[in-house]
Amino acid sequence: MGTITTKDGTEIYYKDWGSGQPILFSHGWPLSADMWEYQMLHLAQNGYRAVAFDRRGFGRSSQPWDGYDYDTFADDIAQLIERLDLKDVVLVGFSMGGGDVVRYLTRHGSGRVAKLVLISAVTPLFIKSEDHQDGVPADVFEGIRAGIANDRPQFLDDFNTIFYGTNRPGSKVSKGVLTQTLQIALQASIKGTIDCVTAFSETDFRREMAEITVPTLIIHGDDDQTVPIGPTGKLAASIVPGAQLKVYPGAPHATCTTHKDQVNADLLAFIRK
Repeated sequence: MGTITTKDGTEIYYKDWGSGQPILFSHGWPLSADMWEYQMLHLAQNGYRAVAFDRRGFGRSSQPWDGYDYDTFADDIAQLIERLDLKDVVLVGFSMGGGDVVRYLTRHGSGRVAKLVLISAVTPLFIKSEDHQDGVPADVFEGIRAGIANDRPQFLDDFNTIFYGTNRPGSKVSKGVLTQTLQIALQASIKGTIDCVTAFSETDFRREMAEITVPTLIIHGDDDQTVPIGPTGKLAASIVPGAQLKVYPGAPHATCTTHKDQVNADLLAFIRK
């Protein structure tokens, strides 16, 4: 575990476990590298180097006032990859983090990248627009920003319901998991938490995703109430050349926890191909 300092003076915290081919994990909103603990443990135990970082403004990284846009996030990743000299890396992005790794690929190239994995990702476009009618209406994101600004702890506690699908019959998410998730989320900057809602909802990755050339795996639950599969996972699979789509029946947004064994097995199989 350590930190790097980016060109604009932001400290980025990262975990670095195991050895072998590197797997770089980019977390969801409003979490940190800690959301990846099951995947990191599994891959490090199976002969891989698992690296996960806290996005600027989140977890243990610095909380700058600005820079909460995908170009800056991609540049932060580039500096981390270069500092650690990662080669033949597999990029894995969850939810908002899917945009981080896609923008890294299209902004910095695939020279150091072997494969790409998008899990419950917001890509290629989350928000509803004239030419993307299946997207989520803008007023939903306005409500999220307002809720964070008004009572961040309660909003995030309530958000766990759809994040984990605890409003569905048979949900087996523990109280401990929900407590941990809230604890991680409350480490973040309120400014970064609000600004990132705009970044992950409004950034359009459709054109650049058509240019991706590395093998790509897309994992998405078909009962994702946070990031519906139609305008994101399914559309992404139709855009990225040769992408493989794995749909988890009945799975919520937080597949890395609720379906961790399946995610771990699918990750390992894809990396080993």
